[in-house]
Amino acid sequence: MFGESVKKILITGGAGFIGTNLVRYLLDGRPDYHVYNLDALTYAGHPGNFDDLPDNLKSRYTFVHGDIRDAKLLEELFAAHHFDGVMHLAAESHVDRSITGPEAFVDTNVGGTFQLLAASLRDWQARDCPQDFRFLHVSTDEVYGSLGDRGLFTEKTPYDPSSPYSASKAASDHFVRAYGRTYGLPVMITNCSNNYGPYQFPEKLIPLILLNIIEEKPLPIYGDGKNVRDWLYVIDHCEALLTVFETGKSGETYNVGGGAERQNIEIVQALCSIMDERLGRAFGTSAGLITYVTDRPGHDRRYAIDAGKIKNELGWQARYSFEKALEDTVGWYLDNMGWVDSVRSGDYLKWIELNYQKRQGEQ
Repeated sequence: MFGESVKKILITGGAGFIGTNLVRYLLDGRPDYHVYNLDALTYAGHPGNFDDLPDNLKSRYTFVHGDIRDAKLLEELFAAHHFDGVMHLAAESHVDRSITGPEAFVDTNVGGTFQLLAASLRDWQARDCPQDFRFLHVSTDEVYGSLGDRGLFTEKTPYDPSSPYSASKAASDHFVRAYGRTYGLPVMITNCSNNYGPYQFPEKLIPLILLNIIEEKPLPIYGDGKNVRDWLYVIDHCEALLTVFETGKSGETYNVGGGAERQNIEIVQALCSIMDERLGRAFGTSAGLITYVTDRPGHDRRYAIDAGKIKNELGWQARYSFEKALEDTVGWYLDNMGWVDSVRSGDYLKWIELNYQKRQGEQ
């Protein structure tokens, strides 16, 4: 897609879980990219995720503390940098939080996506509509609803969201697609399965269970624990996103899955076995902490991705086995308990307050 000159790429939500991995992946592997990371640093954004970048990578990295709902900020950013592409990951993403507080999901996932599309379109049109511009919208397989015991989600599966979170992502998908069809903006959408790996916040299943095992706390399992998800290692996902961004066809949707269907209880049992070995506990010790709790409202039974299109058309497929990647994920958390502690204590949020005070003092 791109030539030899350095290209300016805007990544939204780049201080979150997937965003952090994507920013680091691009900086490390693509010297022809300058990455601009726009993140509001809500609870799921960690500003310290890039403190250890070497100087040669920091020179191609710019952090912008801001909200995708801020139309004025977006207009200024696009006017100043004329981005060659946008990779849009910023979103409220926790299903449980969407059930108790859906308004924030509408505001960010729908309203924020609209503002980003509008800013992208204005700048794109002002530059005579360059066709090598790309707007990649990163979405979820949850927009498709729930599968039975058989079958796979394809790019043609009708949308049938069950939670306020998935409904908000479905709406944002439709806005992206509409901007492509109405205005000709070069857009693409990816719908991915459950991600796991480094930098994932402790509220999600794998890090939550891992940390509860360390502290010998109950391991909560919704319902009967037999809900099935297709698990995707975050590094595989980053490779898929770059593949779509650079070689995907404008106007197309690509499903991204790891081909690793597992019941929730199987994930927990695997973590129990790994952690018993890592912590020197007798086999079966951690499994004794498993506790079944009342199922979540609207809990979809099974998700599974058919990633045949991205494989056949773009040549991408997941490289990591689930077993190896899960071991690596456990190892990362055990090696980075300082990061975990900063998240759980809220210390990482002090960066926002300190920098806000600094900006106020400069005004």
